[in-house]
Amino acid sequence: MTATGIDRYPTRGRAETVIPRADPVVWAETAAAGPLDAAEITAFERDGFLAFDDLLTAGEVGHYRSELHRLTSHRPGADERWITEPGSQDVKSVFEVHKISEVFARLAADPRLVGRARQILGTDVYIHQSRINVKRGFGASGFYWHSDFETWHAEDGLPAMRTVSFSIALTDNDATNGSLMLVPGSHQTFVGCAGATPNDNYRTSLQMQEAGTPSEGALTRLCDSRAIHLCTGRAGSAILFDCNTMHGSGDNITPSPRSNVFIVYNSIDNTLTEPFAAPARRPTFLAAHDFTPLPYP
Repeated sequence: MTATGIDRYPTRGRAETVIPRADPVVWAETAAAGPLDAAEITAFERDGFLAFDDLLTAGEVGHYRSELHRLTSHRPGADERWITEPGSQDVKSVFEVHKISEVFARLAADPRLVGRARQILGTDVYIHQSRINVKRGFGASGFYWHSDFETWHAEDGLPAMRTVSFSIALTDNDATNGSLMLVPGSHQTFVGCAGATPNDNYRTSLQMQEAGTPSEGALTRLCDSRAIHLCTGRAGSAILFDCNTMHGSGDNITPSPRSNVFIVYNSIDNTLTEPFAAPARRPTFLAAHDFTPLPYP
């Protein structure tokens, strides 16, 4: 519950609920100067995401890809931050990369990312979560449709929709290798999912999410008047998207790997409370409790 005792986004109940968003998309002061121009601000507010063709240079991509390879070439013991594919020891995701890698820490603090996040959210920001997702060729599993906010609200205690994610391509993302899909405009609707959150749900959900996924009917209605956007782009491109934008991705059965780094920024005015619909907090590598704002020139 919030300080007022009211949960504006009830979820994980007996039945699914679908309600309008109760928060702004672009926050009050964000019309001020920043990296995004007026057209980009308008597009983000309308669609819930923005695409950038060349956020990183080719040299930067090579640097970050080498670090990705280092982090994903093996799983160090029982460290929970390394998530493997269901039924194998292939690395699927690595979390908290800004803490375990100085290379990705510098990327997470890059003014090109921080400045855009601050402009949308209207305050200083901190890193709520960071991860790399790896889709090796020939069968890497996808991620079913979900709203990040639904999970972060239910299981981490994120109060409001005042959080954005950058997904940055470290390999080419194309139409066949399991690229991210977004539903434009879906950020304006909150789908409260049916079913209670199991104990320690994160232990299985990071491999294959079940709790916190919308029904086929809700997804169909969200997509009725909107064409699903497939986020393709060469290495170095990026997507900035709102925390409540419905998204997912398919399996990668091609020979071409698809790997992205995700940096999630939250407003310093939207720090975590207790979980709204889970028995206990998830580990801090999934939901940071260090709310120190990132510096910005």
